[in-house]
Amino acid sequence: MRTIVIMTATPIDLRSDTVTQPTQGMRDAMMAAPLGDDVWGDDPTVNALQDRCAEMFGKEDACFVPTGTMANQAAIKSQTRPGDEIIIHGESHVVRYEAGGAAALSGCSFAIADGARGFITPEDVTNLIKPEDSHFCHTTLLSLENTHNRGGGSVWPLQQLQDVCETARAHGLKTHLDGARIWHAIVASGVDASVWGAPFDTISACFSKGLGCPAGSIVVGDRDVIFRVRRARKLLGGTMRQSGILAGAAMYAIEHHIDRLAEDHANATCLAEGLHNIDGITCQVDETDTNLVFFNIDPSLGEGDAFCRKLAEKGVLSEALDQYRIRFVTHLDVTHEQVKEAIRITQELCEHAPSIS
Repeated sequence: MRTIVIMTATPIDLRSDTVTQPTQGMRDAMMAAPLGDDVWGDDPTVNALQDRCAEMFGKEDACFVPTGTMANQAAIKSQTRPGDEIIIHGESHVVRYEAGGAAALSGCSFAIADGARGFITPEDVTNLIKPEDSHFCHTTLLSLENTHNRGGGSVWPLQQLQDVCETARAHGLKTHLDGARIWHAIVASGVDASVWGAPFDTISACFSKGLGCPAGSIVVGDRDVIFRVRRARKLLGGTMRQSGILAGAAMYAIEHHIDRLAEDHANATCLAEGLHNIDGITCQVDETDTNLVFFNIDPSLGEGDAFCRKLAEKGVLSEALDQYRIRFVTHLDVTHEQVKEAIRITQELCEHAPSIS
């Protein structure tokens, strides 16, 4: 669901951490980045970013791509064949928000797992693997998401994630991590990127979610799989030329914007606590792990889209993901004072519920 409202005053924009503007330091880094032609493989800033990310996640190679969706789809295409099946949680971004790309681009179907907060178990993996029989497709890939968006920005328990991947590998499956917001998991858990990345053949990570970049994602893995990812990037139309301008933003973000994510997490906790105390709103503070704050509104307050429109009219932008479920997202362009103001405006709106329609 999307709520689009044109406003003259500057709103408190809690729709997503993708709405951030590059900081002045990032803009300077972009303009100063040495450039080449990445299709020829000689853009020095892209190459430096790829080397840096591969090292961070403990992998051999990396490929810079324009978007997180392309990162996931290129990783899927590089590890599957048409007719294969992917084990994945039904609330994953790959399932819900990538336009059916796995089917359309790679000819793959999904074996859907279910579990609270976007987590699954080793038993789920075992139960979903198809037998070797001519009637069935081949189960070849496990795809997980960390942090899990619709799970509430949830951070996987490390041991559970490792056990799930170990089960998949024991059955001969490849493993992919949609780590669009893996930076948040790293900061919230204190677990290093290389530890999170170790169980996976490919990991995607996004620079425009949380880190403040205007665009760009990375896929990391071993040399052979990244060779196939680069081929998929070309086929999908994602090769760029002087893309060091965008890679320069990502390099700056890695140096300056990862540690500060703790501020966004603190603001999200404050936001969740404030929402929890508003009549008509249900918000689980103890399930607000990172920068995503989900809450449910009572049907007496109207439906989510209408509620978001009313919030927008009062200066708070948000997103309704389901009929009565709304998401607020904290990021580097939202201050603590704005968080407190967003709580106040939301409470005021709830106190005038009969006017919402």
